[in-house]
Amino acid sequence: MTTPADLTATELLAAYRAGELSPVEATRDVLERIERLDPEVNAFCLVDADRALHAATESERRWQAGEPAGLVDGVPTSIKDIFLTAGWPTLRGSKTISPDQEWTTDGPPVARLREHGAVLVGKTTTPELAWKAVTDSPLTGVTGNPWDTGRTPGGSSGGSATAVGLGMGPLSMGTDGGGSVRIPASFTGTVALKPTYGLIPHWPASPYGTLAHAGPMTRTVSDTALLLDAVCGFDSRDWSALAAPSGSFSGAALESGVLGLRVAVSTTLGYVDTDPEIVAAVETAAEVLADLGAEVQFADPGFVDPVEDFNVLWNSGAAKTVEHLDTQSRALLDAGLATIVAHGERYTALDYLTATATRMTMGTTMGAFHERYDLLLTPTMPITAFAAGHDAPEGWHSPAWTSWAQFSYPFNMTQQPAASVPCGWSVTGLPIGLQVIGPRHSDARVLAACAAFERTRPWADRRPPLLDL
Repeated sequence: MTTPADLTATELLAAYRAGELSPVEATRDVLERIERLDPEVNAFCLVDADRALHAATESERRWQAGEPAGLVDGVPTSIKDIFLTAGWPTLRGSKTISPDQEWTTDGPPVARLREHGAVLVGKTTTPELAWKAVTDSPLTGVTGNPWDTGRTPGGSSGGSATAVGLGMGPLSMGTDGGGSVRIPASFTGTVALKPTYGLIPHWPASPYGTLAHAGPMTRTVSDTALLLDAVCGFDSRDWSALAAPSGSFSGAALESGVLGLRVAVSTTLGYVDTDPEIVAAVETAAEVLADLGAEVQFADPGFVDPVEDFNVLWNSGAAKTVEHLDTQSRALLDAGLATIVAHGERYTALDYLTATATRMTMGTTMGAFHERYDLLLTPTMPITAFAAGHDAPEGWHSPAWTSWAQFSYPFNMTQQPAASVPCGWSVTGLPIGLQVIGPRHSDARVLAACAAFERTRPWADRRPPLLDL
């Protein structure tokens, strides 16, 4: 039986507009869903039912008056516990941050969501300081996957992915410094976009620098575009924020399709050992776009695995994040985080500039690649979700998350828009993600291609088993 918590944001807004449903009804159902299912998955580190219902009541009044506040008025929404949120602590999964302080400021995406009338229901889990691509932390424990609660949802925005995947609010805001919205989208059968760097303002600035993007996380492409519309645009607090876009990413912008687009497909990037089941799913997805009129060719971008240079940038950021901590506080850190901090503290300025030069060269390579191809398709992940509470699959050749996330972090280095959409399920019933990548500033093209695929191969009606218990 479908309830309001099963509806997408787009469907909720249509029901509000028609007077068939109120934001209070929708919010109550979402809160009941959270109360029932979150003990199974641990997607939320904070739920504020009273504030959410108050916001929903205010939204209901606006809808009754025919004066909705904005694009997502009355839509239950969650926030990854990385973004500052007035009235709620932002602890980032860390025991080193005290909740006993004033929390009076909204980060840019949260501020935009309030302006657009979103009903904020709570904050979602993250690994400590968002350092890795699975979601567990010393503060909040282990987060599970909607399709198998014993498996990881990925990370670092795993709480957000699990929340939207289970109807615990159709919209969530995540962050992505090396794949952190796309990896959990792939593992949970949801949708996420890492937009062009700067399109969604992000403040305070991430210690991971210009690798870190803010990104929308939802169950459908139309909801992703809607959320992007709501949160993008200039904010003077972000020194690298782009100007507000001239048009919408939603509605008619999603209808342009892929006819005539030159689409490259790479199932390995030239260096990834991808599960054959995932290769087959991505190749089938490419055939769908070809049937829709795209000119599809197999082609690798032409760069080698940049993991060593990414590690310099990433681990240096981790070291910067904790540089203020004393020895006693550092003893509270996730052991894996402490390890990369130690690496980061050993790098020199020359190491950092060399890694920066590598990403510049990659950007030039991808710029030339996109003169030949409008889009690049890859798997989002070379594997499906593995056991929760571990940084890598059992028996894996490396404990590093970058050893199994090779499709994601290169495109943080180049700052390109990259989305993940479901493109199939494994024989064991686990989601498989398709990554759609475009040149910088081609976010609308990426979303339109994802929407064309979604119309042909819809996935939102496939429910995780947990919803039917």
